Amino acid sequence: MVKAVVGANWGDEGKGKITDMLAEKADIIIRFQGGANAGHTIVNDYGKFALHTLPSGCFYNHTTSIIGNGVALNIPILIDEIKSITDKGVPEPKILVSDRAQIVMPYHILLDAYEEERLAGKSFGSTKSGIAPFYADKFAKIGFQVNEIFDDELIREKAENVCERKNVLMKYLYNKPELDPDEIVATLKEYREMIRPYVCDVSAYLAQAIKEGKEILLEGQLGTLKDPDHGIYPMVTSSSTLAGYGAVGAGIPPYEIKKVIVVCKAYSSAVGAGEFVSEIFGDEADELRRRGGDGGEYGATTGRPRRMGWCDCVASKYGCRLQGATDVAFTVLDVLGYLDEIPVCVGYEIDGEVTTDFPATSLLKKAKPVYEYLPGWKEDIRGIRNYDELPENCRKYIEFVEEQIGYPITMVSNGPGRHDIIYR
Repeated sequence: MVKAVVGANWGDEGKGKITDMLAEKADIIIRFQGGANAGHTIVNDYGKFALHTLPSGCFYNHTTSIIGNGVALNIPILIDEIKSITDKGVPEPKILVSDRAQIVMPYHILLDAYEEERLAGKSFGSTKSGIAPFYADKFAKIGFQVNEIFDDELIREKAENVCERKNVLMKYLYNKPELDPDEIVATLKEYREMIRPYVCDVSAYLAQAIKEGKEILLEGQLGTLKDPDHGIYPMVTSSSTLAGYGAVGAGIPPYEIKKVIVVCKAYSSAVGAGEFVSEIFGDEADELRRRGGDGGEYGATTGRPRRMGWCDCVASKYGCRLQGATDVAFTVLDVLGYLDEIPVCVGYEIDGEVTTDFPATSLLKKAKPVYEYLPGWKEDIRGIRNYDELPENCRKYIEFVEEQIGYPITMVSNGPGRHDIIYR
């Protein structure tokens, strides 16, 4: 069976933990989009890890970890990441990389940084990991697929074409040193040797695995609101964050995805710029950020402090609908135990009218949150394994959110560890 684990909101919902937990019973875990620009934080028996490219199931020795064709593959980062986990005593994971995945090049990272610098105050809050320039090249058909880098003649020809196009930007737009085709060819030859042991026709491998009835997990990066079509455009990422794209980014038929587990936080957080209706500021935000996550709400890749807000049922309902949620995993509930009462955003007021439908970005800019206040439970809920043992106000909070979003909350995470989970 194929299951997808994806985010309901802005990312940072705790997908890594849920994937790591579900991977215990899975055979194959696939990253199907995005690059090393966002991370998944995992806490398990080996320690605490921030993964950027490796799928979150790579800590089990019975699993195969796959980098799908939809991923923006930064080869040195992947190789360093494998080394960083094996150095901490994790057995070498079995890794396959799609021969159709495309490669993030050093010049993508330069262009990303130069463009943010040029935009200055109007920048997109990029992580400067080269993601937008990478996907731009992919769709302009001048990117390098993994299978291509084994052909010397082809890489030379493509490197010269890339330099011809990019050097106009380097010289006239950014006023920076021009790219050298010899350097690009040399880099690709280095990358070729690094990636050679892992390259595979992933879609053929997965077709066979599906035939054999293997358990397959698709792991998404970021969340619905960062999707380039359905998110808070233009403050979005450059690849689709939706479960539906999992079929494309892994190379499987869409009808094989039987379960979509949408991860949703018990409060909200976001990294980077863009509309965020239930955002809070000052001491209130600092307190939630300090208590949040495991060791505070800071980006797993960038270390940037996350923007904080209360649970937004308008955004989450929309996120679950676009993802096609069959199950909702409700995370970081334990963090809210300090509050006397908990605000929940149940509607947006736009031009004097209240809506529960998530609007397009131009209207979102005017939206003001409409809150309902629920009583807190004022106790530590970590360690509880049965739903009925949760404090009454805590159960009421979960059930209220479930009713507002209209999708079943079947898992409740009440701590950062692999087994801090309550099934309903």
